[in-house]
Amino acid sequence: PSFKLREVASMYFTMIAVFLVILVVALQGSAPRGSDFPYKVPLDPQGLLELSWNISYPEQAVHFQLLIRDLQFGLLFGMSDRGEFENADLAVLWSDGHNSYFGDAWSDAKGQLHMDSQQDYQLLGARRAPEGLYLLFRRAFSTCDPKDYLIEDGTVHLIYGILEKPVHSLQAINISAIHRGLQRVQLLKPNITIPELPSDMKTMEIVAPDVVIPSQETTYWCYMAELPDSFPKHHIIMYEPVITAGNEALVHHMEVFQCAAEFDSFPHYNGPCDSKMKPDRLNYCRHVLAAWAMGAQAFYYPEEAGLAFGGPGSSRYLRLEIHYHNPLVFKGRRDSSGIRLYYTATLRRYDAGIMELGLVYTPVMAIPPGEDAFILTGYCTDKCTQLALPAAGIRIFASQLHTHLAGRKVVTVLSRDGRERQVVNADGHYSPHFQEIRMLKEVVAVLPGDELITTCTYNTEDRSRATVGGFGILEEMCVNYVHYYPQTQLELCKSAVDPGYLHRYFNLVNRFNDEEVCTCPQVSIPQQFFSVPWNTFNRDVLKSLYGFAPISMHCNKSSAVRFPVRIASQP
Repeated sequence: PSFKLREVASMYFTMIAVFLVILVVALQGSAPRGSDFPYKVPLDPQGLLELSWNISYPEQAVHFQLLIRDLQFGLLFGMSDRGEFENADLAVLWSDGHNSYFGDAWSDAKGQLHMDSQQDYQLLGARRAPEGLYLLFRRAFSTCDPKDYLIEDGTVHLIYGILEKPVHSLQAINISAIHRGLQRVQLLKPNITIPELPSDMKTMEIVAPDVVIPSQETTYWCYMAELPDSFPKHHIIMYEPVITAGNEALVHHMEVFQCAAEFDSFPHYNGPCDSKMKPDRLNYCRHVLAAWAMGAQAFYYPEEAGLAFGGPGSSRYLRLEIHYHNPLVFKGRRDSSGIRLYYTATLRRYDAGIMELGLVYTPVMAIPPGEDAFILTGYCTDKCTQLALPAAGIRIFASQLHTHLAGRKVVTVLSRDGRERQVVNADGHYSPHFQEIRMLKEVVAVLPGDELITTCTYNTEDRSRATVGGFGILEEMCVNYVHYYPQTQLELCKSAVDPGYLHRYFNLVNRFNDEEVCTCPQVSIPQQFFSVPWNTFNRDVLKSLYGFAPISMHCNKSSAVRFPVRIASQP
């Protein structure tokens, strides 16, 4: 070839089973042992490609181990902003049928591949095993190469492509004609010391027994479980996934919810969450006890805190929700996956709590159609934290970001004395299809008088009318569920623009536009937004309104009673 590769592996081609086998790799660096890869995720629905990795924070690098179970003429592996194959950063292994090559490449806006002048995917080694070919390579978080993806905290969209025919050059690879896909992971896991677990620890498996996974791409499955009668208060101190062997590529994410204590009983149910047969009462099972997503490891509570369940004022009923992702529409696959809770009767010093930050679920917060990056911000103000938090403050140790389908970025920052002091959690490549409770790299101390500001960025380029805030999947949310200790009465600390100022906005739209927006009392806020002609003026005025108008503050106790904080100026 006309290009020069820093890493070239000599291979030979065997007609038996159409495998390419790497014979010798003598390259820079040393390959980590297989046991050194604590994180693992299947890349494709069939499980033919399995990625394991570890993180070296001192080296600011990720080591990858890619198991290829049925290698034919090569593969593509890489990262892109949202899982596209255009403008992607790629490591490519390919064969012309005689010789095989490994190199760092990138794709342009048309999907054409180019060899990168700076080779930052470093091939470390390869080994053949009965289960397939292991390929080991290294990549720095940041390479200072404009063609490379910056690996940072939050979600990473991994992409893969399988070459089923020989190719004579990198440029000859047609990415639109190959078998390809994407997988979302949190690559940069926090380097947390695992707390010592108590000797009286017990386990409880919340699993949906013997489910026949429906032969459709997406299924949300609901299963009701019960705690034993008179189950006393315990602390959950850890949980981990329980996944039926062979279904690792189909179980996308799972959550365990505790039901509302106001109901004495809940009906048994084991079926699709969207079925008409699902009892309505199951909608009152919303308090998250555990959440897992593909690629996540076990979740540990800090040694001084645990999540309380059982005992007086706590419901015995739990709802397990499993998201099955079955794009190849396998039929008859049986599954008994779920979550294993580790708990103790020896209560830790603090109960852990969960607090909602961000925007109130209200249609007064809306996103115009056709926006590529529209920003909305919710506030937990200094007045609320001053009233509701103990003098010593609270400690946030984990966070779960949440939007609906238009969400693209989410960040929560802590502000003290009018200055931004710390990022609580941020995801610049957020996906609503990949939501997990993430342990923070460091505990965040929040004191009375601090502010917690949550900002969400949305894309509505595929929509023809406004997207309003609300519970529907085509409505939007902007939420950060923060996990903290010690538990307080404050359960919800969120805001929305003052509705009176929104009414003024609709009146202004009427004055300056030919098309009339009905602001009659009987017309709902969503209907008013749907009738707005979305020209540049109306968009810019709405952005200004959300940036400067007073906010309505919701500073709520777990009983839904508000602390006495209402209207506030924006920080």
